[in-house]
Amino acid sequence: MNRSRFGDLEVIVRTPPRAPVRETPLLFVHGAYTAAWCWDEHFLPHFAARGHACYALSLSGHGASRRGGYLDGYSLADYVDDVAEVIDKLPAPPILLGHSMGGMVVQKYLERATVPAAVLMCSVPPQGLMSSAIGLMMSRPNLLSDLNRILGGGQPHPESLREALFHQPIDAELLMRYYHRCQPESHRAIWDMTLFNLPHPSRMKVPPLLVIGAEHDHLIPPSQVRMTAQTYGTEAHILPGMGHGIMLESGWRDAADLIADWLDRGDQHGA
Repeated sequence: MNRSRFGDLEVIVRTPPRAPVRETPLLFVHGAYTAAWCWDEHFLPHFAARGHACYALSLSGHGASRRGGYLDGYSLADYVDDVAEVIDKLPAPPILLGHSMGGMVVQKYLERATVPAAVLMCSVPPQGLMSSAIGLMMSRPNLLSDLNRILGGGQPHPESLREALFHQPIDAELLMRYYHRCQPESHRAIWDMTLFNLPHPSRMKVPPLLVIGAEHDHLIPPSQVRMTAQTYGTEAHILPGMGHGIMLESGWRDAADLIADWLDRGDQHGA
């Protein structure tokens, strides 16, 4: 692993251990309350071993990236700027992979520029977060309350992290390691994803797109994943027996292999 700096942005880089290296790099965009580290637990080493040059950035205000002013000053557009800034420094236009909020960042980037392909994992749908928030209010009000506590810089209960991210069993020590790496999120970015800066699919030249959800995702349930896929004229792939944090679940390889096989098929068609 190479923990690098792209200007004021933290980027974790994993390169293939041996040649050949695929021509198109992968750029991973994390979701709310986390940073680039979430990809390096499993996904970055896995895809690097399959010949992909892998980059994962920490968005502004996250991880070791720039923290100018208040976290709440960062907008969704600022996060899209971060992605554009990293892409400008890559050796070739990358395939974008976004999880949750990162999936919304990817969608907004596609309003500005094209990429060879993109993967949306448990992504905020183009219709925004409102239906997700209402669903949590009705079905899991305690979880919604704890997510709002994190948003404001407070400490949630570790069990809320388990409920939010995991369906499969997770070791208590590992859960606490993830718990201590979580961080607050920008209120402004959350409101942008709820109402004020939703994607405009008509402005996009949509690339080959893989849309993935998780059967037991309480935050972005399968119905919303299917809505995303329908908006972009593709199908949704719902992973059975998994929760929202698919890159951290014990069965993460199921998600990684689905993506890797799709990328291989895209390579065969010149994507």
